[in-house]
Amino acid sequence: MDGAKRKAIEAAGWKVGDAADFLEMSDEERQLLETRAELAQAVRRQREARHLSQKQLGAMLKTSQPRVAKIERAAADVSLDQLVRAFTIAGGRIVVKTARTKVKQGQKPATPKKTLVLEVATSKSPE
Repeated sequence: MDGAKRKAIEAAGWKVGDAADFLEMSDEERQLLETRAELAQAVRRQREARHLSQKQLGAMLKTSQPRVAKIERAAADVSLDQLVRAFTIAGGRIVVKTARTKVKQGQKPATPKKTLVLEVATSKSPE
């Protein structure tokens, strides 16, 4: 939505937001939802990059094709562990990067910020 349209809507007394705003989600809930969605998309991209069918990935995970379909759409009954496991078994790589900040003398050290990076390999072929 462009800025002019947004201003016009707000001027008419309406609020502009996304589904998370409507559901009044906390920042933590938003992060979890975004992480689940990103991981699910990464599982699919990784599976497709390796030219695997959902059935083949299911066999690698010791589960069924319908379960892989649920994993790839981040269904509510799919845990974060299952998403991570599917991604790594499909050949994806997870890298956690920690950024340290300098602390001035006499100040309490800040908690290091961590970033989760999902790497999708495109050259691996199915085993």
